[in-house]
Amino acid sequence: MKAVLLVGGMGTRLRPLTYRIPKPLVPVMGKPLIMHVIDSIPSEVDEVIVPIGYKRDVMEEYLKAHPPGRRITLVDEPEPLGTGGAVKNVEDLIDGQFLVINGDVITSLDVASFVKFHRAKGGIASISLWPVDDPSPFGVAQLDSESRITRFQEKPKREEAFSNLINAGAYALEREVLDLIGEGFVSMEREVFPKLLDKGMYGYQFEGHWIDCGTRENVLNAFNSLMPEGSRISELSVSTGAAIRHPVVLEDEVVIAGATIGPRTYLSKRVVVGPMSHVVGSVLYDDVRVGIKCVIKDCILDAGFTVPDGSILTGEILSTAQPEE
Repeated sequence: MKAVLLVGGMGTRLRPLTYRIPKPLVPVMGKPLIMHVIDSIPSEVDEVIVPIGYKRDVMEEYLKAHPPGRRITLVDEPEPLGTGGAVKNVEDLIDGQFLVINGDVITSLDVASFVKFHRAKGGIASISLWPVDDPSPFGVAQLDSESRITRFQEKPKREEAFSNLINAGAYALEREVLDLIGEGFVSMEREVFPKLLDKGMYGYQFEGHWIDCGTRENVLNAFNSLMPEGSRISELSVSTGAAIRHPVVLEDEVVIAGATIGPRTYLSKRVVVGPMSHVVGSVLYDDVRVGIKCVIKDCILDAGFTVPDGSILTGEILSTAQPEE
């Protein structure tokens, strides 16, 4: 069985962080988004196929330095092809039933159970579904009593939505679906799924968490969802006169000198926070330096970034990375 990970796009809403790395490599709790997805895929999947255009070289370098222990095939996607076009672009590598999964989602979906559900239903396709309060930004599915999808609605007005179950970005598909995808830019959700309704398409609801990590707010939400109820503080970290407001995660060689950290804060390796500073609801990646009397709230600071003394930062993504010329 093959799995196709959709990692297209340039991660524009996460800039300037994504000037340095592609969105699938944005770390959450010490592990890139794409590795959270790969680690969730059952062992019967013998190849993970990744169509990629933006910063393919960075992805290759990461996978070479951190082998994931399973076969990963990167396929060139020199221009955006949409969710359907990206799958069509790799059809020569697909030899039977396959998975398609968004590569930038943190989710509690049990993929093995999802595959089992799809096989039990015997349809041409199954998609994962997640309940939300406001379905208007998403694709919405309506189910019958047998979990068969009877209607789709793409980004409806809130008051016009016929369901609160949204497309959660994981699909189990039979190979014949590929015959229904046209060439060029194709949206799986808008152009392909409607063709599948009469052929037997099912929706798999699950519980736990589902976070699309395309924005600063949602990346921070992903950290919060995965953060332990208490705190995790490395024995190799040093805190002198620090106030720790749980929950927090402090990785190796973090140094906190007379600062207040937390709650809901993640400090990666070798972060240094100076006296009388306060870091709350934020993520600081490797080697960030925070000066004296700083306030950092709801921010993401990229690796190696330095915060000058007295800075007040709220709701920002900051990095030294620059766009490519």
